[in-house]
Amino acid sequence: MRYIFDTFEFDSTSLVLKNNGQDLAIRHNEAKVLTLLLQHTDTVFSKDDILSQVWQDKVVSEQAVFQSISNLRGLFGGHAIKTFSKRGYQWQLKIDATHSDNETALSALNLNKAEQVTAALSLSQQRKKWLAMAFTALTLFAIALMYLIANPSEDVDSAVINIAYIPFSTQSNQNRVNFSDDEHFDFTEIAHLDTAYFQVSADYEYPQLASEYPLILSGSMRTFKQKTYIDFILKGPFADWRGHVLGADQRDATKQLLKHLNNPVIYNLLNEAQAPPVKQANLTIAHQQAPNDLIILSHLTNSYLRMGEREKAMVMATKLEKAAILQKNTHYVGNALLMQSEVLTQKELFNLSTTKLTDAIGQFKKINDLPRQADALIAQSWIDHNQADYSAIKHSLLTSAKLAFEARDKQRELDALTYLSVLAHKNKQEDDKYHYLREAEHKMKAYQFPSYHLAIVPFHYAIFAKSREDKEPHLKQVVKLATLTPEFWAARTSRKQLMEFYISKNRLTDAQALMAGITFDSADNSYLKTLLADAQNDTEAFIAHAERTFEQAQLAGNLSLSLDVALLICGTENPQVNYDFYSQYINEKGSDYWRRINEKKLNSLSL
Repeated sequence: MRYIFDTFEFDSTSLVLKNNGQDLAIRHNEAKVLTLLLQHTDTVFSKDDILSQVWQDKVVSEQAVFQSISNLRGLFGGHAIKTFSKRGYQWQLKIDATHSDNETALSALNLNKAEQVTAALSLSQQRKKWLAMAFTALTLFAIALMYLIANPSEDVDSAVINIAYIPFSTQSNQNRVNFSDDEHFDFTEIAHLDTAYFQVSADYEYPQLASEYPLILSGSMRTFKQKTYIDFILKGPFADWRGHVLGADQRDATKQLLKHLNNPVIYNLLNEAQAPPVKQANLTIAHQQAPNDLIILSHLTNSYLRMGEREKAMVMATKLEKAAILQKNTHYVGNALLMQSEVLTQKELFNLSTTKLTDAIGQFKKINDLPRQADALIAQSWIDHNQADYSAIKHSLLTSAKLAFEARDKQRELDALTYLSVLAHKNKQEDDKYHYLREAEHKMKAYQFPSYHLAIVPFHYAIFAKSREDKEPHLKQVVKLATLTPEFWAARTSRKQLMEFYISKNRLTDAQALMAGITFDSADNSYLKTLLADAQNDTEAFIAHAERTFEQAQLAGNLSLSLDVALLICGTENPQVNYDFYSQYINEKGSDYWRRINEKKLNSLSL
């Protein structure tokens, strides 16, 4: 059947979409969802309905439906598909359907559409019991299959990979890590930088280098008990790729690193902006293709953590632990235990989490991995905080700082000290919160950190301040110190707080001035533009910036910001806004914590 609506034409047989006569790209499953909605415009389809009829026997998450609906709205406008709270989705645009000769049989089948929908619903309910039991293995396969269907695989680009590298940090300056060009890589050394400096100045240095060197490799190498360990970071335009390799000696460890870096999934993630489900699908495929690569499995496990899928994250972390034990890779046994602990902490199972952390520290001690021991102790300090044990907090974080100092890891050392300052504040330890913040500031200056790191100090003073008026001068100082690195996390957060404060006081000139010189197109900056347009009663700009913010936040996997802007949109009474879509998003995605801090706004909108 051929459907014509607005300027679009869609053939439900060939799944070809056109706009003004020109072919328009549409993914296979999105086209099938569109077909279902167009065939039954009088039906409200739940997620289970769509999963049953589009994906049929394939096991996929509800996120697949949400992503397809979101992408279709991106093509046809938010008003094209209406969300009915707790019911589902329905097509809204007026259509003109023309039957073609080769679709007669299909039209006859459509006479039984009500029975088909009912049967699909029944089947969907029956599946739920066994799906819950089988999700662990099947979900991974299904996500990968879904992604492959939506994005048919292409031949792997055989072009040489251009990577710039910064000389690695080593235990001895005489043990230099060299990278030679071969059929896979073209290496360029950035000799004027060293890894220790680059890792604390990347927010400033990388943008200066990125146009010439979009991929920059840095890392450290050490030897312990006749084994060589390399920690590396490959920095790209859209992400960083971190990992750890083990070798019998320096040559073998370097060989293992190059073997890993030849995996194309790394460059897909570094060179393209990808939404979390797409990243996860890419990693799932990569894991299936290289099941023994512990770095890829670790990143896949972490993707489940970042998406809040705790049960799946625990399953994958356990799988990582077992695989690392088989490969006798103590580092990744410890990493797996750290991730298991993180899941348990999120579930507030603190005693079990502490046990996992203790085991992780034991693994890292076996290979004298001081930085990872420091990481585990920072994680332990949060458990100590939840158990209201300040003496334990202090011991954990001071030990973490000491281990980082011994490892010459300046960033980890300062992270431990500034975190101790914050937790001292939360536990009403007035002397300690200032003492350890001053100690961190002193070390930043002694280590000659770039000035934007010093912005962390006034940022913490802003945390300590009791009123928004008292916070303002500290937040302004943060922005000033980070002038050359406006996307530094403390600067972004400070601009947001200042924008909200200025708008609440009707200081719109000051609010406007915050955006001076901000050119980077990000979700955070789009959100500030949204707030400002709303305060200036510029409806057209408000809607444009709000929709852009939501799109960017979704792509970045920033759930909190996605919810914030959805709530802001729901507060407007403009007919151009698809209130049902954003309210349904809030109902589905809003966590208990987010709901608590936005309780008044939600109640006022009956959400």
